[in-house]
Amino acid sequence: MSFLNLEDRAAAAWPIAPDGALAFPHGFNVARVFIDRHLAEGRAAKIAVRTAQGDTSYAELVAGVNRAANLLTCLGIAQGERLLMIVKDSVAFLQLFWGAIKAGVVPVPLNTMLRAKDYAFMIADSGCAALVYSPEFATEVEPGLAGAAHRPGVVMRAEGAEDGFAARLTGQSDRFEAIPASAEDDCFWLYSSGSTGNPKGAVHRHRDMVVTSEFYGVRTLGAREDDVFFSAAKLFFAYGLGNGMTFPLWVGGTSVLLDARPTPQSTFAMVERFRPTLYFGVPTLYAAQIHALDEVRPDFSSVRLCVSAGEALPAETLRRWKDRTGLDILDGIGSTELLHIFISNRPDDIRPGTSGRMVEGYDGAVFDDEGNRLPPGESGRLMIRGLSAARCYWNNPERTASTMLGEWLNTGDTYICDADGYFTYCGRSDDMLKVGGIWCSPFEIEAALIEHPDVLEAAVVGNPDAEGLIKPEAYVVLADGVRGTSSLQHTLAQHCKARLAPYKFPRRFHFVDDLPKTATGKIQRFRLRTQV
Repeated sequence: MSFLNLEDRAAAAWPIAPDGALAFPHGFNVARVFIDRHLAEGRAAKIAVRTAQGDTSYAELVAGVNRAANLLTCLGIAQGERLLMIVKDSVAFLQLFWGAIKAGVVPVPLNTMLRAKDYAFMIADSGCAALVYSPEFATEVEPGLAGAAHRPGVVMRAEGAEDGFAARLTGQSDRFEAIPASAEDDCFWLYSSGSTGNPKGAVHRHRDMVVTSEFYGVRTLGAREDDVFFSAAKLFFAYGLGNGMTFPLWVGGTSVLLDARPTPQSTFAMVERFRPTLYFGVPTLYAAQIHALDEVRPDFSSVRLCVSAGEALPAETLRRWKDRTGLDILDGIGSTELLHIFISNRPDDIRPGTSGRMVEGYDGAVFDDEGNRLPPGESGRLMIRGLSAARCYWNNPERTASTMLGEWLNTGDTYICDADGYFTYCGRSDDMLKVGGIWCSPFEIEAALIEHPDVLEAAVVGNPDAEGLIKPEAYVVLADGVRGTSSLQHTLAQHCKARLAPYKFPRRFHFVDDLPKTATGKIQRFRLRTQV
């Protein structure tokens, strides 16, 4: 059965009216449109999720979600209480996430790559009633539990334990009526990456996944029921949650999940085995894959579109990728607070080196520090408004007040918007450099460095020279087999001088094995500044 058109959706109490406007019905629980409807629409036998361990049909997914909702209810987890999930990308993740929402419990997926101290903070900060974790992460989760100021009443392993989540599901009913809610009610949280301090819990509402899935997934990306979605970006953060879960469920498609760390080798193998039509990565991974393509030639013939977010995609990375694969990459910018991409290139409208134009349903503008809108061509702070914006940061009124400014959200990014409405990334607002009294974008210098064939990745920060004046300084990851010599430093400096304003070239170079990044692939430049 094909995906419902707008008229059919309205007739079925969909949250989208025939004219495309959002119109959420009374008692709206978002699990009904992402989970419950698929059986009525004839998808019971269709594959919803594919993993290396096997396939899961829509009928099996719906039954598992309902069993999870019954289990959480039987365990005494009350409506509005939090369920922390430190769970690998798997069917169990979807069962827990949507089972919690159906039962009125608030799921909170956490980054699976964190350390014990981070988990201890989030366990205490959330005041969670329950925690479920995959056994692979026990070495950090269990010390985090032991060191947390709060102890959840329910702690379970997701798999591999007699009293764990998977084992307890078997005795539960496969029927559960979703708890009535509203589009404005709290639904789930996502913790920010915490790149400059403790993570912040962004509180999202029932409407938010509808907004991103429809406005970006369908109307920007063109996602459809026959698509197979593979996201190298993980489900625990906003970009991956949309790519690998909400978009395929919204259109009745199929999701491919990789439960291990994404590498060029593992992602190539998944593409060849499961034949996705939509592939989602981050610039760091695309750069590594481009290098790997010198040695291997995976079959990408099933893929019709590639997408990138997490960090701005350099134009040179896009060029190299298309040269090797024949595929374009749609670069865009999103955030945890806005749940997914709100500025993007389009399949028929790609401007390399930019984040593209505003996604339908969102408004954006560049402001100066006094709150004035800036004209085209001037750099300033990017502000966004849209219906997927988080309600607040949990337990953090100060950061809520400084970030969520009425209907506007301060992204913390510096951008330029040109007269045609294309947005160009300049860097995080606190990463901008003032060199010789003139503001300078670290991303612009990094993009120039990446154009050199010996450079795989680069990060630029401002550090004082011998006179105490701030000058650009570059940390460079070289291509395999390239040695970091003084001659290469001179070559790279000349390379930048030929492409940038004279004052922008790096004064010093450091050749490193890798760059510090968040889980979303954003370079943590502040960690490089502290090394000097």
